[in-house]
Amino acid sequence: MIYFLYINRIIIYILILKTVRRKTMKIKVLSDSTCDLPQELVSKYDITIVPLTIVKNGEQFSDGVTITPAEIFAHVAAGGSLCSTAALNCDEYTQYFARYASDYDGVIHINISSEFSCSYQNACIAAEDFPNVRVIDSRNLSTGQGLVVLQACRLADQCESIDELADKLNEFTGKVEASFLLDRLEYMVKGGRCSSAAALGANLLNLKPCIEVKNGKMAVVKKYRGNYSKCLAAYVKDRLANRDDLTKETLFVTRTPVSDDCLQAVADAVSQYDFNETFWNEAGCTVSCHCGPGTLGVLFVRK
Repeated sequence: MIYFLYINRIIIYILILKTVRRKTMKIKVLSDSTCDLPQELVSKYDITIVPLTIVKNGEQFSDGVTITPAEIFAHVAAGGSLCSTAALNCDEYTQYFARYASDYDGVIHINISSEFSCSYQNACIAAEDFPNVRVIDSRNLSTGQGLVVLQACRLADQCESIDELADKLNEFTGKVEASFLLDRLEYMVKGGRCSSAAALGANLLNLKPCIEVKNGKMAVVKKYRGNYSKCLAAYVKDRLANRDDLTKETLFVTRTPVSDDCLQAVADAVSQYDFNETFWNEAGCTVSCHCGPGTLGVLFVRK
């Protein structure tokens, strides 16, 4: 009897030690505004959004704060030049990190892909002054980046160190699958990402390019032809059907303005797949600047 009491005390002692060692870290998650997460998720996880800069007619605005996608579209539709985006500089990132580094055990900041912006580089330089700040290259954009941000929030209380969390997030970035279907190519032409001749050919043939993010870069992976709502339905099926490699946890349907017919076609197509959560949200200023109206994508995570 005494022997069993002794063993039980040892077990309890070990459990107490493990509990102490696994004390939950207090982690603050930040992300560039390019993550396009809906406000409900930003509020739920207390995510701090760092607005990038939007340049319109030489004047600087804060993404989602002093300028909206609707204002960008209205400006271009009225004959204005295409708006552009700019990264925060090192000092600006330093100010954000300094705001949280002393109050948290660790700070994780998640950037748009380093292939699209110097945001990651600037944030890394700023983070050198803070031993508990880690910067993650999402290797993605829009809610593809947003999925990495959500994973950071979900893992924050499961990791014993900020480095463990950073390692897991760096591995996770390769599991995000992000793509968009474009109805129109005017913005791509104005931004120098597509030639006028290619755009004219696409319009004449009624082609809709599918752009996918791979290894942090964007590439056209397929072209659909015909009515845009039908193309969108086919695109969703191509991305989601007969896939046993998806986590089915979270699906984002992220878009710039599209017609009600298009939204209904996508809703009907998405309803065939049993994701735990599906978020319908508007793309932010970065996607709006470069892709324009009539852009829609489905974004999710592979196993």
